[in-house]
Amino acid sequence: MKYLRSILLHLRIPFSFFLLPVYLFALAISPNVGESRLIWSFIIIHFLLYPASNGYNSYFDKDEKSIGGLKNPPPVNKGLYLTSLFFDGIAIVLGLIKVNMLFAIMLLIYGLVSKAYSHPMVRIKKYPIGGWLIIGLFQGIFTFLMCYVGINGFEMGNLVQAKVLVPGLLTSVMLWGNYPMTQVYQHEEDAKHGDTTISMMLGIRGTFIFVQVLFAVAAVCFVLYFNHFYTIEMGYSFLLALGPVVLFFMVWFYKVWKDASQANFTYTMWLNFISSLCLNGFFIYFWLATSHIGQYF
Repeated sequence: MKYLRSILLHLRIPFSFFLLPVYLFALAISPNVGESRLIWSFIIIHFLLYPASNGYNSYFDKDEKSIGGLKNPPPVNKGLYLTSLFFDGIAIVLGLIKVNMLFAIMLLIYGLVSKAYSHPMVRIKKYPIGGWLIIGLFQGIFTFLMCYVGINGFEMGNLVQAKVLVPGLLTSVMLWGNYPMTQVYQHEEDAKHGDTTISMMLGIRGTFIFVQVLFAVAAVCFVLYFNHFYTIEMGYSFLLALGPVVLFFMVWFYKVWKDASQANFTYTMWLNFISSLCLNGFFIYFWLATSHIGQYF
């Protein structure tokens, strides 16, 4: 029972909630939503692909202290490794059957990059700048495009247009701002593994300042995007939705400035939860407001 429980916990399926905004943003701008593709792409990405990545990384990291979505991680086992590969394989097969070849290929690429993140032969995680850039690109614009393909069933030619690439790039900017915060409480554990993350390079206070600047840049870029492609009112709604996130972040920043030990797992997870809740709520609103679905509400 402990064996299976360890596998389930390390898959960290609830953690997919924190990554859901990217999918909902892709959904909100999708012109060719199919009910079957919507359901299957959602299941494949959030219940197979993301858990497979979580489990694989947990297996090679073998963290003993808190990790994203798991305060007290149990010891990993070989079953976790095999389960993560099985989930990846099922995701790719279902992606091919239920959507198309391009979606399946993108699932495969995402899986390979996520494995390179923690595998000792590559371990992207140990490179502060390179790891930060790669994760922002793949969990940002690449994942956005993958979700867009999964939802719409499009081919490559449909992706090369400003109305798709611009919001995709915006998700990367948001991820580049958020990613260092996921590392701010793990300096000791990362150092033990020989990793130098961007948060370690910046320091605890430096991480907060860096994230604050990038968050402001991202907010301005999103407002400009909504003003150009939709309405300025939608941009204001986006800023309003982020209000609770900014408030929590600033209060936490104040605590950390006085006491660095406040940069801990609990506050990090609360920031992730609040930001995900606000962004998920906004993108659902954005989808309802800009699609034909909205007329039924």
